[in-house]
Amino acid sequence: MASLKKPQKSLNTWTKQNWTTASGKPSAKTGEVYAPAKTMAKLKSTAAGLKKLAAANKKKKEATKKGKQYAKHGLHKGKKF
Repeated sequence: MASLKKPQKSLNTWTKQNWTTASGKPSAKTGEVYAPAKTMAKLKSTAAGLKKLAAANKKKKEATKKGKQYAKHGLHKGKKF
């Protein structure tokens, strides 16, 4: 079997992560952002994390109201939480 290229490895990693919203409900119903469960748990465990999450959710809801599928909310800019 051939070695996987970088984009394929990234997709495999992304697929194995348990992505969720803060409430655990679908984003289509709540308007919340998705993030890996570990990241979401870290964000929800601190006041600063909750503030970041609230800001991201606000940006996501604003973008959704404008008919956009994606929102630039800043949670996924290669940051570790």
